[in-house]
Amino acid sequence: MSTSSETRESTRTDTGAATPAIGTPTGTAARGTRLTLRAATLGRPDAAALADVGLDVPPGEILTVVGPSGCGKSTLLRTLAGLLPALTGAVEQDGRPIGGPAADRALVFQEDALLPWRTLQANVELPLAIQGAARAERRKQAAAWLERVGLADRARQLPHRVSGGQRQRAQLARALAAGPRAVLMDEPFGALDAQTRAGMQDLLVEVLRGSGATVVFVTHDVDEALFLGDRVALLGAGRLLAVRDVPRPRDRAAHDDPARVALRRDVLTSLSI
Repeated sequence: MSTSSETRESTRTDTGAATPAIGTPTGTAARGTRLTLRAATLGRPDAAALADVGLDVPPGEILTVVGPSGCGKSTLLRTLAGLLPALTGAVEQDGRPIGGPAADRALVFQEDALLPWRTLQANVELPLAIQGAARAERRKQAAAWLERVGLADRARQLPHRVSGGQRQRAQLARALAAGPRAVLMDEPFGALDAQTRAGMQDLLVEVLRGSGATVVFVTHDVDEALFLGDRVALLGAGRLLAVRDVPRPRDRAAHDDPARVALRRDVLTSLSI
């Protein structure tokens, strides 16, 4: 049975009005994008992972996705990225079918995926170079992004010369530098220690603030999901179980809020974690 999300749009940027471009403080305006799945079966022909998924992610929302290992979280994300076609049903961006990867949908993995032979600066410049930005402009933008994520003094380092947390900061800068309308994140902080992870969560909140970008963030950590998400989608048993509103998202002080505590309990119960 399909579980359709209830769209919350009162605070989202979905009217077409311009908002500051993500990743380019001096760049042109951009806004988020709507991602929709309707009666979608996802996975591979010989191994469907999710069946009859109904989900609508409005522009500017941060949707977190949780579920046990092997439940289809990464499959959902890769389908939205255009890396896996849906087996049945519809997968759309702004009402148009997603037929493959696109520059306005950035994908961030748990592994940093930086090119080891390029400096952090050169890695962050890469999507701008693919877009055809002039060398001086992409150097300027990459330097601004490295400063924004606290890596200005590491710009000339190769990835293997910096820590895991610093590599993830560089990957985040690279993903956002080209101003994507959607950011799809596959457990990006899962390999980090607790303190570094919390710092990366706060950094993500900071760099996304005011951007208007749509974010789908996959995690196995329920507390992370409830901190970051406007809504949380629960996956299990090969289907979308529910989509729940999160009270006081991105507020560290809300950890002990009774509504947040109750939601955490309900999520854990639903997922049988």
